[in-house]
Amino acid sequence: QVQLVESGGGLVQAGDSLRLSCAASGRTFSRYGRGWFRQAPGKEREFVAAISWDGSTPYYADSVKGRFTISRDNAKNTVYLQMNSLKPEDTAVYCCAASPSIAPGPRSLWDSWGQGTQVTVSS
Repeated sequence: QVQLVESGGGLVQAGDSLRLSCAASGRTFSRYGRGWFRQAPGKEREFVAAISWDGSTPYYADSVKGRFTISRDNAKNTVYLQMNSLKPEDTAVYCCAASPSIAPGPRSLWDSWGQGTQVTVSS
C-alpha cells in the first residue's frame, strides 16, 4: 500500500488560492490514478477531483469545476490540487487518495488514503 502525505493547507480568505500537495512513498504504482476528497465537520466525505495515471484525464466534482485544477508529477510521485477562488464552503479536511483505476472517478476503488490537511476559508 502506498503512503500518502498531504501538505499545503491553511487559513485563507474567501477569493484566495491554495495549492495542496500529496506526496506518495513506499509501494507506489505507476499506473494508479490519484484523487482528492474532502470532509467538513458534520458532513460526509465528498469527492473533489481525480486524475488518470498519466495526467491526461481529470475529473471534477461540479462544486469545484472551473475553480480547482488537479495535476500530477509522476517523477515526484506527487499529486497537486490548485484551488482558486476559494469559498467558505470549501472549508474541510482535504485528503488525497490512490486508486488502481487508471482513470478513476468518485465511484472507483480508492485503496490508499492520506491523513488530510485542513483548509479553512474565512469570509
